[in-house]
Formats: sequence, structure tokens, C-alpha cells
Amino acid sequence: MNEKMLEMTMISLDDGVVMPELSFYLDATTREACEAVGHAVKNEECIFLANPVHKNGDKTVSFYEIGVIARIKQFVRLQNKGMRVLIQTEKRARLVDYSKDKYYVCHVTDVEETNDISEDEEKAIQSILKEKLKEAFDEGIVKNNVLYREIRSFKSVRKLVDSMADYVNISDDNRQELLEMLDVRSRAMRLIQIMEEVLGIGKIKKEIMEKVNQETAENQRKYVLREQMSVIRKELGDDGVDANVREFQKRLDEAGCSQKVYDKIEKEINYYKGIPQNAVESSVSANYIDVMLSYPWNVSTEDNNDLQSAIDILDKDHYGLEEVKERIVDYLAVHILSNKGDLPIICLVGPPGTGKTSIARSIARATSREYVRLSLGGVHDEAEIRGHRKTYVGAMPGKIVQSMIKAKTNNPLMLLDEIDKVSSDYKGDVSSALLEVLDGEQNKEFNDHYFGVPVDLSNVLFIATANDLSGIPGPLLDRMEVINISGYTENEKYHIAKLYLVEKTREKNGLTKSQFKIDAGAIREIISHYTREAGVRSLERNIDKVCRKACRKILTGEMDVVKVTKKNIQDFLGPYKYKDENGNLKNKIGAVRGLAWTAVGGVTLEIEVNVLPGTGTLQLTGKMGDVMKESAYAGMSYIRSLKESLALGDDYFAKHDFHIHIPEGAVPKDGPSAGITMATALYSAIFNVPVNGRIAMTGEITLRGEVLPIGGLKEKLLAAKMIGVKDILIPSKNESDYLELDEEITSGVNIHLVEDMRQVLDLALVR
Repeated sequence: MNEKMLEMTMISLDDGVVMPELSFYLDATTREACEAVGHAVKNEECIFLANPVHKNGDKTVSFYEIGVIARIKQFVRLQNKGMRVLIQTEKRARLVDYSKDKYYVCHVTDVEETNDISEDEEKAIQSILKEKLKEAFDEGIVKNNVLYREIRSFKSVRKLVDSMADYVNISDDNRQELLEMLDVRSRAMRLIQIMEEVLGIGKIKKEIMEKVNQETAENQRKYVLREQMSVIRKELGDDGVDANVREFQKRLDEAGCSQKVYDKIEKEINYYKGIPQNAVESSVSANYIDVMLSYPWNVSTEDNNDLQSAIDILDKDHYGLEEVKERIVDYLAVHILSNKGDLPIICLVGPPGTGKTSIARSIARATSREYVRLSLGGVHDEAEIRGHRKTYVGAMPGKIVQSMIKAKTNNPLMLLDEIDKVSSDYKGDVSSALLEVLDGEQNKEFNDHYFGVPVDLSNVLFIATANDLSGIPGPLLDRMEVINISGYTENEKYHIAKLYLVEKTREKNGLTKSQFKIDAGAIREIISHYTREAGVRSLERNIDKVCRKACRKILTGEMDVVKVTKKNIQDFLGPYKYKDENGNLKNKIGAVRGLAWTAVGGVTLEIEVNVLPGTGTLQLTGKMGDVMKESAYAGMSYIRSLKESLALGDDYFAKHDFHIHIPEGAVPKDGPSAGITMATALYSAIFNVPVNGRIAMTGEITLRGEVLPIGGLKEKLLAAKMIGVKDILIPSKNESDYLELDEEITSGVNIHLVEDMRQVLDLALVR
């Protein structure tokens, strides 16, 4: 059968799908839509309403095959040049093709709907649909009362389905699906399914909203009741029955704090009782009370009264460090005899890896005190020490009080690690805050801003550590007893490795004594040829590396027992990193070996001088600091003042340039102790006299040639011994420091005490 094809104007519906036999308003806002409406009205034609499937850019548009034929009942022109059009839809139609010039023009054909529903079946379907519609209306899913009554009055299933599809809020995809279904029974059944889904979602939404409203109402009710309860308690003078309050009061009674602190906490508890629990202040107040009650106001540990036991613990845990051990044992002896004795505030100063932190832990064991460590490196906010006032959001006590709470005792050993690395900025000076902590007269009433009451720190044994005293302000340094921990000798490193490090790394890597053995020769080889440090951290890392290699050899079946000796140490650690420098200790002209101190131990510096034709310039290279440059100028002035310099001629110094260089130019160098070294190198180069290659020296020079004292003597001597130097020149004014050194440090070298440059030149030059 040939279907009749109709040509008519087409309008694209971008805002939704419409069903047949309905009236609705359409806003034509584009020029294209307005011209389409105008053409249809002018020619009294029907229009075809089609829904786009998707858009590809702005040009290509495809439409669903089934749409609706409609008539324009009336229209009104709007101020924005658009039109509001009243449209009456009539029936479904099939889109055959379309084209577009100023607007869409299409060809459509009628579609034939099938309706083979019996009379009884139609009544049943109508009943089900109307029940679903009523349920949706009762649940508030649909709300237009007039339309609701009109739709319920329809007697045709076809019209009822199409009207409900438009009336109920369903998706455009579902509406288009119903529009394309030409069988009335199938369309009705599908609408029933869709209504079930809509009603199910509506019920879930309603339940959620009811729960939200119920919880909101319950919270409001509880808030009102709490406010009323607070007023009633105040009227009755009741001290509260809240579980938290009872717990706080019980802890306060057991705290054993002073009356002033007791009154402060009790006042806060009474304040907490009157605050609604859902208020922000409630959690702030509860946290403050909890922190105050967690502080060990009256909890302390008993000091160890067995002096020999303390000595044994210190000797067992550490080799050497006699001065530190002696000071702690002295304190314990006084404390045992008198039960008094002021607590020492000790500052351990020395290079990294020399045992400063670990000796503090051993002291805690020896004195039977709890150990807490407070790292001060990089701390730049005063509030880190004193805390924040509790009125601030997120306020908390300072690190001192937090450490006391962590220790759970009011007399722990507190290690203030890296005290030389604190800094200050606009938030305050940390060093100034530490003054109160480390002053025995002031720390009895230390003021933490968070607590708001004095805290007694007089029973705390403070031990600070630092690498360099120059980073500690004078007033803070004055409050501490400084004990210098110098670098270890090779023999000390050997004993530390043998007694502690080998066992520690072996257990760390899961090896047994029968599986892994390392002899004394191998340990000494590691110390001599794989490390150059004042401490033992690099030594420990190298032993750990040997243990890891041993684990691999055992697991791969290469060996059952690993024995490390002097002969095979390179199989584990590779070629030597540091070779003996005996070959470099040759007599040279214009080259002298000096000694320097750094924060990581002593080092040797070979200072070189060249004399060149020029204009009398003294050139200094090697990244020298200002003080070292001044020492070079002083040395040059001294050499020019010598009578033998007169024999060179009046114009010698005006016609020559003098270049002083210190190798390792990328490393900054400063200090006055290289003065005699540079003066000796200048003398050697100017007068062409070689310098003894096995001699090293340190000392500050004056314009008159006097040799002034220096610091870091032990570290400098260790550095000289490490490279094989046999003779060392030091200022005579350092004799007291020299006499305090262990024989182990001074043995094997000849120490020469010098007072002036004449002695230095006589000992150093090879004439």
C-alpha cells in the first residue's frame, strides 16, 4: 500500500519530547524557528515537531524517526524579537526526509497505531494506570490538581497513556520510547514499568528527606533541652552528672598538683559543665582539661642510687667519652650522698657521629630516668617552645610540655638535639625562649602559654647537643656546661667497631656469628682506606655494606661462612677510597701543610705559593674568608720586614706578584689559624728554600711574628696523624690543651711548641 507523503515545515524541539493530542506553549527564540512559524501561519499549514538525536558540531543534525504533527493555534511576538506560540499536537507521523534553507522543510507519512485491547483488558489497564497516577499525586511527584483530575477522567487507554507520559516527570528518552511505540498495549505496559521506577525513586527521596528532617528536628530538640538543663543546673546549684565531668573531677583529685593548678583546672571543669556539648567551645575546653590532667604533676621516677651500676652501664654502652661519663658520675655521687645536688645542664659539642645523642640515652639508663628527645633543628617559631594560647583554633602546648606528657614523669632526661640549629623570624626568637627552660633559677616556674599556670622543670635533666658553638647565642651558652666531644682516634674507632658496630650490623642483617666473621685487619683497613671522618657513622655504613654482601654470598650458595680479612676486603667494598699520602709528604718549595678545624672534624690544607714577575700584587684564591685573607696580608708584612728581605733589593716586592692558593677551591675556608702556614709558604717561595714535607703546623701570626693560640687542637692532631705527618708545630700558648690530650693522640708524632715565626722557620725549612 502506498503511503501518502506530506510536505510541511519542521521545528526541532531541543527542550523535550511532546506527545499527541496535547496543548503547550513553545518559545521560538531563533530566527530560523520564527520564520518557520511565520510560514506555517501564513499558509495555514501543519508543522512537524521532531526531536534531535545528537549534534555533530553546528552543521549536521539527525532526528528521531517518529515525531508529532501539530497545528499553531495562536502566537504572540515578544520584545526580544522572538515568539511565544500555542501549539496543539494531533498525531504521530514518520519522518521520511528533510532539508534546510532558511528553516527545516520535511516529508512525513502517517503511521498506523494498533490497538487490539479487549474491553475488559482496557478497563484493567486503565485502573492500574489511574492507581499509579493517584499514588504519584499522593506522594507529591505530580502536583497540578487540574490536570490530574482531567487525565483521570479519560476513558481511552491510548489517550491516558500519552497524557500521563507528558504529565509525569519522566526522562526524554522514556518519552521518545513511548512515542515510537505504535502498539497501544505495549505502550501501556511500558508506561506501567516506568511509573514503578518513578514511584520507587520518589519513595526513596521521601524517606531520605524524612530522615534529614527528623535528624534536624532531633538536634534542635536536644539543643533546646541542653540549654534548659544548663539553666536548671545553675538554678539548683547542681555540680553536674555528666560522665566526662565526673571523670575529669576524679583525675583532678588524683593528680597531686599544686593548689593554684587545682583551682585553674577546677574552674575550667565548671565552665565545661555549662557549655552545650555540640558547641565548638565544648571540645576546646574538654581538650584543654584533658591535656592539663595528662601532665605528670606529681609523678616521678626514683634516681639510681647504685653508683657502680651507673658506671658499668655507661662503660658498657660507650667506649671513650670519659669526660661526659665523669661529669654524670660526679652528679650521681653528690645526689646519693646529699639527696640534693643541682642538676647539671650539659651541652655536648662535637662533630657528627661521635655519640652525642646515644650517650644521652645511656645516661638516662644509668640514672634510671625516662628518656625523651626534642629535635630543635630548623625550629623557628617561639610557640614551638612556649605553646599557643588556648583561645586560638588548634592551640596546643609547646614541645617542652608535650615531651613531659610523653615521658609521663616530671623528672625525665630531656635531650635538646641540634640546639645550635634553631633560628628566629617574625614569630619570635627560639633561643630567647630556651633561656627560661635552661636557667635553673627560672625553670621552676616555666610559663607555657597553653597551660596558663607555672610548670616546674627543675627536676628535668637537660642535655643539649651541638656541632658548632658559634651557632649558639652567648646568653644561652652561658647557661650550659659545655663538654667537647672530639673526633675519635683510629684506635678508638677500631674498639668501637669491634665492641659495638660489628655486632649491631650483623644482627641488623640477620647474620649469626658462625655465618659472618670479620678480623681486626679488615676493620683497620676500613678505617684507614674507606673513611675520613671524626665520628663512626661512615664506618658503620661500610660494615653494613660488607654484611649485605655477605648475605648475598650465603643465599646464592657462593659461601656458607663469610670471613672478611685484610686481603679480601676490596672484594666487598671495592678499591680503596683513600690511599696513603706518604708519597705526597715530600719536601717542596712554596708548599706547606696546614691544619684546620671544621664542624665535622679536623682537616689538612696544603697551602701553595708562587712568585711571578709583576707589579707587587698579592693574589689570594681558594675561596678564603675575610679573616684568612687578613692572615695572608699579615704574613706578607712580616716576611717583608725581615732583614734578609732587604738583600733581595728595594724593588723586589714591587716587581713580583705573589699568588697564595689553597686547593679544593669550592670549599669555603676561614679563620686565623693558617697564619704561620701562609707566612712559611711565602718565605719558602721567595727565598727558594724547601719545606719539610713531613711537618704540619697551625697558629695565628701577628705583624711582629708572634704565634697566637688556636682552637680544635685534638681534631687537628688527629687529621695530621691520619695522613702520616711526623712533626707538628703548635703555639706554645696551647701547651695546657696539649697536656690534657691522651697519650694515644700524641704518640707517634713530635709536638713542637713555638712562640714566634723564627722558631717556625728554623723547624720547617730544610736548609
